Amino acid sequence: MPDGEDVRRIALSLPDTTEKVAWSMPTFRVAGKMFATLPEDETSIAVRCPKEERDELVLAEPEKFWIAGHEAQFAWVRARLAALDDEGELRDILADSWRQAAPPRLLDAHPELGRLPGG
Repeated sequence: MPDGEDVRRIALSLPDTTEKVAWSMPTFRVAGKMFATLPEDETSIAVRCPKEERDELVLAEPEKFWIAGHEAQFAWVRARLAALDDEGELRDILADSWRQAAPPRLLDAHPELGRLPGG
């Protein structure tokens, strides 16, 4: 089961990522733009997710994903670390969120991280 240290290690392994405490919790940023947080005593993560995809995730896997009330108007989703299949799934979730926040120069410089559809 992935934990907060796994989140930190994987997030910081992504290009140009830094960690900064905000709202009394660790946040992870690419080129200064936030793409993940570790709220709830590091038992979950919040990541960027387009609203239409987010709603589908929550409906498909409510034991794993949910939308925090104060984030409902934003394109963010929460994931319970204990419900993730493995570290690979955590890596995929973090990399997807990183791609949504990363500037084009980083996406172009790191094709191994893939491009978003239409990107």
